Amino acid sequence: MAGPPGYKVNKKRGIVENMSMEEKRASKRYQAYVKVKIEGIDTGDIQLQDISITGCQVKCNNCEELSHNKKYKVEIIPEKEANIGMFDLIAEPKWIRTDNYSSYIGFTITESPKGKQFQNYVDYLSWRS
Repeated sequence: MAGPPGYKVNKKRGIVENMSMEEKRASKRYQAYVKVKIEGIDTGDIQLQDISITGCQVKCNNCEELSHNKKYKVEIIPEKEANIGMFDLIAEPKWIRTDNYSSYIGFTITESPKGKQFQNYVDYLSWRS
């Protein structure tokens, strides 16, 4: 017995359960708290929270003007220990959550102009974890 997309069968309990976001992801996410710049956002502190080869999450203080249907250039500035220079990703916001102080944005990565640096950074994070 298989559950519908987005659900899993819990055989022990004999029920169908909603899958967590982590279980739905095709690629493992790695925590990385580094500086990020987003094209068109000139104010506030923006920090990467996690990243995979398919997406990333950032925390931002002034990102209310981001649009779901637009692609953005996201510049990642890796930590010095990674020995990898900054690189750009082209990404599209899939969700935006806000609390009293910050916004959290989940991006789908659509392009990686410097693909080798991006892959090296994900490999570094995998090795580090």
